[in-house]
Amino acid sequence: MVTQTKPCASCGRTITWRRAWARTWDQVRYCSAACRKRRVRPIDRDLERAILGLLADRARGATICPSEAARAVAGDEGWRDLLEPARRAARRLVTRGEVEVTQKGRVVDPSTAKGPIRIRAAR
Repeated sequence: MVTQTKPCASCGRTITWRRAWARTWDQVRYCSAACRKRRVRPIDRDLERAILGLLADRARGATICPSEAARAVAGDEGWRDLLEPARRAARRLVTRGEVEVTQKGRVVDPSTAKGPIRIRAAR
């Protein structure tokens, strides 16, 4: 049996099919109640645009840190609160095929990556 997966609409993490969702799998959009409540807000779209804008200004193959996107959106004050939303924005962009997430120069699955990550334009 092939396991079905799809990305969470809010955080971009992988949702794996469960028997409890057998009848409603097509309607499942979020991986958790927290993601269903959070959804995708305008600030999340701003972070996606900031990531793509920062990458467009860099040399091909260059990377950015999610904190750079958070600083671009929030300025020097309050950017730390946007670190996790910036990581979520990066995961959504990976799902759409626009960027790649790397650790130590290697492309990694952003759903399971722990620790510091870098973001680069998709090749």
